[in-house]
Amino acid sequence: MKIRTHNPTPWLQGFGLNHGVEVEGATRTLYMSGQTASDADGAPMHPGDIAAQYKTAWANLVDALESAGMSAANIVRLNFYTTDVDAFMEASEETMTIHGEAGAQIAATLLGVARLYHPDVMIEIEATAVA
Repeated sequence: MKIRTHNPTPWLQGFGLNHGVEVEGATRTLYMSGQTASDADGAPMHPGDIAAQYKTAWANLVDALESAGMSAANIVRLNFYTTDVDAFMEASEETMTIHGEAGAQIAATLLGVARLYHPDVMIEIEATAVA
């Protein structure tokens, strides 16, 4: 499998993101549900702390990838849903490095939403991975 990134302008790379990710030769695609900062019973964790929620949602996402025999390096797309875009952007220096450090080359979309499944949940991360 070959992954190649496309970046006609460099600004997204400052966030560890790409304008596009091209995949050649993949045989499996995993479409993941949104992952949140929730415990094994679905109870929200870290109310009011978007950075902590992001890190926990990311860990939950990586666990789900591993159950499919994949790792973060297999992720090619993330969608971020947040109830607080300003807080998300303020925390981005702390959170956006996680993907690159884990070997992910991703394209991404950030969406501001009125509410997620519980009022304490501020971030949900949805992924597409290939292998």
